[in-house]
Amino acid sequence: PKYSKGYFSNFKTNFLTGITYLDHAGTTLYPESLVREFYQDICTNVYGNPHSHNPSSRLTHDTVEHVRYRILQHFNTTPDEYSVIFTSGSTAALKLVAESFPWRPPTATEPASQFCYLTDNHTSVVGIRGVISALGVVSLPVSPEEIEARAKDVDQSEGSSCQTPHLFCYPAQSNFSGRKYPLGYVRGIQARQLYPACDSKGRWFVLLDAASFASCSPLDLQEHSANFVPFSFYKMFGFPTGLGALLVRNDTAALLRKTYFGGGTAAAYLAGDNYYVPASNMSNRFEDGTVSFLDIIALNHSFDSLHTLTGGMDKIQVHTFGLTRYTYMLLSSLCHGNGQPVAQIYSDSEFENPSTQGAILNFNLMDCHGQMIGYSQVDKLASLFNIHLRTGCFCNTGACQLFLGITNQVVKSNLQAGHVCGDNIDLVDGRPTGSVRVSFGYMSTFQDCQNFLNFVADCFVEKPVKVDQDKLDRLKSNTSSKGSSQCLLTMLTNGKPDHIDEREHASTDLVVNQRGGKAITKDAKSHEKAQTLTNIYIYPIKSCAAFEVTDWPVGALGLLHDRGWMVVNGNRVCLNQKREPRLCLIHPQIYLPSNTLLLQASGMNTICVPLKNHSEPPQSHRVCQNMVCGDRVETVDCGDEAASWLSEFLGQPCRLIRQSPDFSRNMKKGHEKEVSSTALSLVNEAQYLIVNRASVDLLQRHITNRQESSDDHQPLDTQTLISRFRANLVISGKEPFEEDDWSHLIIGNTHFQVTFGVYLVHQSLEDSNSTLSVGYQFQMCFRLSGP
Repeated sequence: PKYSKGYFSNFKTNFLTGITYLDHAGTTLYPESLVREFYQDICTNVYGNPHSHNPSSRLTHDTVEHVRYRILQHFNTTPDEYSVIFTSGSTAALKLVAESFPWRPPTATEPASQFCYLTDNHTSVVGIRGVISALGVVSLPVSPEEIEARAKDVDQSEGSSCQTPHLFCYPAQSNFSGRKYPLGYVRGIQARQLYPACDSKGRWFVLLDAASFASCSPLDLQEHSANFVPFSFYKMFGFPTGLGALLVRNDTAALLRKTYFGGGTAAAYLAGDNYYVPASNMSNRFEDGTVSFLDIIALNHSFDSLHTLTGGMDKIQVHTFGLTRYTYMLLSSLCHGNGQPVAQIYSDSEFENPSTQGAILNFNLMDCHGQMIGYSQVDKLASLFNIHLRTGCFCNTGACQLFLGITNQVVKSNLQAGHVCGDNIDLVDGRPTGSVRVSFGYMSTFQDCQNFLNFVADCFVEKPVKVDQDKLDRLKSNTSSKGSSQCLLTMLTNGKPDHIDEREHASTDLVVNQRGGKAITKDAKSHEKAQTLTNIYIYPIKSCAAFEVTDWPVGALGLLHDRGWMVVNGNRVCLNQKREPRLCLIHPQIYLPSNTLLLQASGMNTICVPLKNHSEPPQSHRVCQNMVCGDRVETVDCGDEAASWLSEFLGQPCRLIRQSPDFSRNMKKGHEKEVSSTALSLVNEAQYLIVNRASVDLLQRHITNRQESSDDHQPLDTQTLISRFRANLVISGKEPFEEDDWSHLIIGNTHFQVTFGVYLVHQSLEDSNSTLSVGYQFQMCFRLSGP
């Protein structure tokens, strides 16, 4: 891409080391220089409440007004044409329009107002329906194809006497696919030349949602004078957050109706009488209370950084489009070894032009059999590679339905099946409920593209890597793309594009993962004695090292004290190995006779923490609430000694907390409806995680067979691979993946219910003294096959 160096190379900062950030449509990142300059500003100047008149307040007022001017200048307009109303974000700006637009119910002489919106709109736009539902206003969704296809010439004098106001909302850029809709629609709708305005008399106003568009594209409001333009600054600059704006054309402002009035919005009012006169200034009238003035002042430095580092929005658009186009060309041409495509890309274009396509690439990955791979699996693996992307439907149900072929009835059926927006249920009956989105910002680099494509090839492509050369040749529209096929193969096959792994597998038998996974070759049976419990591990502190035992009591929540504690940072957020890898170097051990938890780590003195499972916490140990896997749990702080030890070792303020003995947390009902025992400790999914050595042996062989001969990585042995799963119980089953079909399991005298393959819960705990020991034999019951 043309601007990978120069302006953009100055952005990279220390905190980005090792991170491939590809969620700029969610929020872009901020440069260190912005924060430093803002810090210097607020350390040097005193900024008071702008509603006062003292010197510090006047400085705030004048600075805020200067920022308003810079915003208008950024969009090539002036205070004579537009007013800037600060909000908490784009959603708040849309809500403001919904509540103040002069909607009219039908009368004997004029029709009702219409709220029309493109189906490819963000939830926050569609949500305007909630405001108008009781006002007699017509709500009309419009598909993208209808706007021009149903346009017709209208005599401008026709219906000129009708003053009913209508509102049409559309995104300048789809936050789902990155499609850019013509900005000319603004004048076309206002002049009633396009559908639906051409079918309805009255005055048509246009709300242009610029939240996604403004982050990487220039918007000229002189040429495209929308009546309302909402956006959020964090999508443009990364900092500050919680701040957005609504630009309102001044000739539209007089129509808006506002009922509530807060501090600073009134020219005069009476407390004892129903008398109120709004402020004459448009901004003052709609900004209830004191604006977030320090965040607004930060925008000064945001604009400075943007122009210093990039040279302007035109250059950002070229740079980000180049990266997106490159990634699209290679991902869409990437194939499995059998020639099947790797990705299903959701786009209305082939990324030919930055005026029609933004810096967003939306897709789902497929296995070598053409089956969709759930977006949640992609997301979790990406996190392990420190690749930050986004999955789901991106608060755009209309586009999600269109591209994924999801009918209204399917949406309702998925809800009945337990799928809601934002969860991890990515496949229902083998069909995707959402997709994967990568998006680029002005600080993105060519290396980010390479990291992402390498990740896809390493984790999801059946070797050898292939490229659809005919498709790639067709996508090449200029000489800068020449050689992309060879570049891709070289990059994804360690410089040996012609190498194909033809090593023989140990057996030709196939084992198919019944949950839609890939068919892999079955290894020889485990050398361990079949149907035996071979290892028991407990993890006293969540995300810390395992504590291996040969026998251990079973408690009400699983193995006694398993995941009973966790480490939180200074903001009381739970730490895991993704956030803090050094947690794995902490080795907790439990000594039941002395009722103590020992904390050990290299270079640190060992300390003891009382278990205190059955007594009330001291008053000095604070009871608090924390989040674990979306659940709110009540916890008890374990004191300053443990906090100091953890803070010293991890190099950041930390505290050790444990689940309150009086608190009960239940397992989410998902894969199995009838689970008799559901009480959980601080585990993620269920009381126990079990691993079958036969399955791990097969997986280990599969990994070895996929590694190229040029790889420098040492093959993982079975025991090391087992440790990666952080299981509680390791068994030696007869067949790989037979556990997928188990319904119940008996180890020794303890009965378990299998909730989903490798997850177990107690079936009953009648024997309060139940203990598990290495060497116990186990028996299993199989699920009945479905029709």
